[in-house]
Order: sequence, then structure tokens, then C-alpha cells
Amino acid sequence: MSIQVQQVGADVCVAPQLGPEAMAAAADAGFKSVINNRPDFEGGPNQPTNAAIAAAAEAAGLVYAFLPVAPGYQSPEEIARFGELLATLPRPILAFCRSGTRSGKLYRAATGG
Repeated sequence: MSIQVQQVGADVCVAPQLGPEAMAAAADAGFKSVINNRPDFEGGPNQPTNAAIAAAAEAAGLVYAFLPVAPGYQSPEEIARFGELLATLPRPILAFCRSGTRSGKLYRAATGG
């Protein structure tokens, strides 16, 4: 499985929705950490849950963080938490949401980029 990523920083990429099956591919691609910015069931009942993705990430040897953020608005607290994750998680980091846009906006807001 290939993962569609967009580089937003030297060692940070964003991607559209990833499921449990993508975690091994993320690890194989060299990522050390994954940040999930998509709230559970935002895409309906068939969307993979945080718990399922977290279990797959752990099995693949990835550090996993869940920071659900609603589309359209990122609060100062959410931006600050994303910045904390960027500062503390092993790199390279892969962040994802439904389309990748929200994760990219969080990155830019947290880093001033």
C-alpha cells in the first residue's frame, strides 16, 4: 500500500485519511510518529476509529497521538497541543485528517510557517 503524503516541513508530512492498514506502510516509509487529527465517526460509521488506528500504529512500531480537531476551525488550544506534539514526538512525523488540509493548517499555525 502506498501513502499519499505532502511534505509541510523538513521532517513533517500530512496525508488524507489513513486507516489501520496504512500504519505498517507509514513505518516502512520511515515515519516514526503519526498524529491523527480526525475525530471518530466524522466520516460516518464506517470510518476507522482512533482505537483501531492506534493499535495498528503500535503494532507497526509507531508512536501515535490522537488530537481530534473539527474542520474549519482550529482553537488556540488545539494549535498549541499540535505544537507540543511536534516538539516531543520522534521524527519524521506523519499527520492526517480527512483530506490533509486540517493537519497542514495546524502545522502552519503551530510553527508560524
